[in-house]
Amino acid sequence: MTAEHLLTGRRGEELAEAHLRAVGWTILERNVSFRGGELDIVARDGNELVVVEVRTRAPGWMQSGEESVGPRKIRRLVRTGMKYMDSRKWDGPWRIDVVAVTLPENGDAHIERFEDITAGGNFA
Repeated sequence: MTAEHLLTGRRGEELAEAHLRAVGWTILERNVSFRGGELDIVARDGNELVVVEVRTRAPGWMQSGEESVGPRKIRRLVRTGMKYMDSRKWDGPWRIDVVAVTLPENGDAHIERFEDITAGGNFA
């Protein structure tokens, strides 16, 4: 990955975290790594733990952030999320959300959240 790509991703995660805090979420951890995957953000939304995959797009990307999370990535998020829950002894409800951050050339970023992306699917 290029340095610019990494900076874009980091900026997107910072914006996503600020957005989630602004809507009342508690951020527990960022960039949690396990063998086979990494969780961008782990947060609490009420009594539910949420694994947040952040997808950041700069101007000119053909595919939106949310479209870039396919079945393979979802399976990896589920497996890594389960490892996280097990390692933290969490037995309550949890879900996986995607936060798509679009960075314009100038002006404010556009942030959109897609809740519970595994609902109705069999991705495990």
